[in-house]
Amino acid sequence: MATIKDIAKQAGVSVTTVSRALNGYDDVNEVTRKKIKRIAEELSYSPNAVARSLVSKKTRTIGLIISDINRAGAKDAFAYEVLCGINDRAGDLNYDLLLFSTSPTKQIEKSYTTLCKERNVEGAIISGLRLDDPYLHEVIDQNAFPCVLIDIPRTGDNVGHITSDSRVGASMAVRHLLEGGHRRIAMINGHDQASVSKERYEGYKDALREAGLEVREDSVYDGFFTEDGGAEAMYQILIRHPDVTAVFCASDLMALGAMRTLEKLGRKVPDDMSVIGFDDITISAYCSPKLTTIRQDKYELGYQGAQLLIDMLEQRTDNRKILLNNQLIVRESTRPLQK
Repeated sequence: MATIKDIAKQAGVSVTTVSRALNGYDDVNEVTRKKIKRIAEELSYSPNAVARSLVSKKTRTIGLIISDINRAGAKDAFAYEVLCGINDRAGDLNYDLLLFSTSPTKQIEKSYTTLCKERNVEGAIISGLRLDDPYLHEVIDQNAFPCVLIDIPRTGDNVGHITSDSRVGASMAVRHLLEGGHRRIAMINGHDQASVSKERYEGYKDALREAGLEVREDSVYDGFFTEDGGAEAMYQILIRHPDVTAVFCASDLMALGAMRTLEKLGRKVPDDMSVIGFDDITISAYCSPKLTTIRQDKYELGYQGAQLLIDMLEQRTDNRKILLNNQLIVRESTRPLQK
């Protein structure tokens, strides 16, 4: 079996250079790196991960902890796209990825620190936690393992976070409706233990105030980021606010639920009601009518999240926060209000 010394001898470089080239360090000349990788392939070199971790005290393994992943959310490909981004960037940088699914019950049985220690991960990316989640408080308070939070604005010496600009994105959505002449705009939000809900609500208010309109809190309903929740919230809006002509939904799933209610009650989208979502999940481009929405780059969230965590692990950055931009995608579910 070929060893790292065999590669170094054939390439005419030091063992250290071979090691750094194979482990993705950027201080190795690109020509040398390609030469080393070619020789490694020719010699069928396969690194012994266990032996390597014993020597270096590094496992080159990171974890992804997702809360309450289940088949019911399959229509929302958000978690999958984030996972793809994390997996691709971790692979590029020669790190392995372990996926953990957690829930409040599991968290009582096993702490975040225990989970990381048992699975030998150097750090973790956490997605889907509520602001009142016990894991979140443990991550912030104990600072035991490097961690990157997705969509939770908390930072510390060992804690970073990455998110899309939800406030600006929400303002963009509501401005689109305002530019179409809509003045009675309701909102279907997520819930008060989600940071993005708070940010998207602020963006909703920003746009209304900029237009000189009153913010009516009774026109905002929680849909809990589910299709059924969006359907029920839309039903309440129709009953209690018959003058509403447009609805901004803080997620595409809730928007799909809202459109389902409108269809059941014989209301046409966008003729009778304009609906705009947030996320741009895949199904948004294929439902009928196709959903106008705010696109956030879910793959990039994962990709940049993995980069941030690995930069923290390798002490290459003092940055602990990444904010991504969003994009308005106009389709068929919104239209200007007829005068």
